[in-house]
Amino acid sequence: MKLRRPPSMRESRRYITFRLISELPVSFSELKGAVTNSALNWVGEKGVSLANVKILRNLWDESRQEGWISCTPKSVDDIKMSLALIHQIGDSKVIFRTLRVSGTIKSGKEKVGK
Repeated sequence: MKLRRPPSMRESRRYITFRLISELPVSFSELKGAVTNSALNWVGEKGVSLANVKILRNLWDESRQEGWISCTPKSVDDIKMSLALIHQIGDSKVIFRTLRVSGTIKSGKEKVGK
């Protein structure tokens, strides 16, 4: 049986909703590599480990080029800045547009309009 930590011991999370504007469609693996590299360059290894950055695969919509990233509340601005620094993924030029930052996925979906 898997034991879960009680809510008082869990880290709080923030969810960043973004839209990717690109010339060509971008796959999830390319996106993950670009976001990870940019975050490492901007905040370093220690900052990325403290931010606990996760790109949510099941919420990546490849047709609309929209996705979600989860991180800690203190690192939201650093992660948003690292997204803004990404200008190219593979051979296509890209622009990351942050749509919303929310505390839960449910409220984020309601406010973004999905």
